[in-house]
Amino acid sequence: MKQYLALCQRIIDSGEWVENKRTGKRCLTVINADLTYDVGANAFPLITTRKSYWKAAIAELLGYLRGYDSAAQFRAIGCNTWNANANENEAWLSNPHRQGEDDMGRVYGVQGRRWQRPDGSTLDQLRKIVDDLSKGVDDRGEILTFYNPGEFDMGCLRPCMHTHTFSLLGDTLYLTSSQRSCDVPLGLNFNQIQVFTLLALIAQITGHKAGQAYHKIVNAHIYEDQLELMRDVQLKREPFELPRLTINPDIKTLEDIETWVTLDDFEVEGYQYHDPIQYPFSV
Repeated sequence: MKQYLALCQRIIDSGEWVENKRTGKRCLTVINADLTYDVGANAFPLITTRKSYWKAAIAELLGYLRGYDSAAQFRAIGCNTWNANANENEAWLSNPHRQGEDDMGRVYGVQGRRWQRPDGSTLDQLRKIVDDLSKGVDDRGEILTFYNPGEFDMGCLRPCMHTHTFSLLGDTLYLTSSQRSCDVPLGLNFNQIQVFTLLALIAQITGHKAGQAYHKIVNAHIYEDQLELMRDVQLKREPFELPRLTINPDIKTLEDIETWVTLDDFEVEGYQYHDPIQYPFSV
């Protein structure tokens, strides 16, 4: 919480205004932010100065790990964050690659599970990482990337959180997650939850202890229509202690994640929070 609040205050104190062409809104912006989450100690980075809907964030992560390409698939597991980008993004609605209602195209998990090779075959990046780590192998390239510039026109949104690098030291697994752009009032809490949960899950199914997760953000911003709520409401609140995340220990393989895992397999204990804040969302 202290890291999160410090970043919010930094943006307000020293950020510069930038016009965002995609949304048509101004953003108060800083460059470079580094956050660290102690996954081994189970200090779950859930925002407490407003109510956070953590289940949707974990549902979205599950969809990424499964390679989902439809907003309908995400809705079915409890996540509505892709409805607008799939069905209300004007540029995507007129894109010839769009396959109809709810189609997201080749974004995020599609790249992670079915990266297209020149010969037409596909590469499952996540499968390779899980297989290596399960054998105790770290080739310094245990990298899951969703960022494929050659196919940006084939999806409704470029990935914001784009690359996850796993590092194995002895029996402890670490994660470095890189994000090009971050809507701090809305998106960052989702991103924090997903970075933490991704390391916890992959450590569990590969048989390792979880260490720390390092979250690196390039462009961190607060939209102009979010600024007042952040400055005058959320930053005035006193944070509570961080809760803990419990993951069903029966989740033991990537196939488990792909097939039967649901939100019922995740539980947050000791979550205290202030009232919700309805920040505007920019498509």
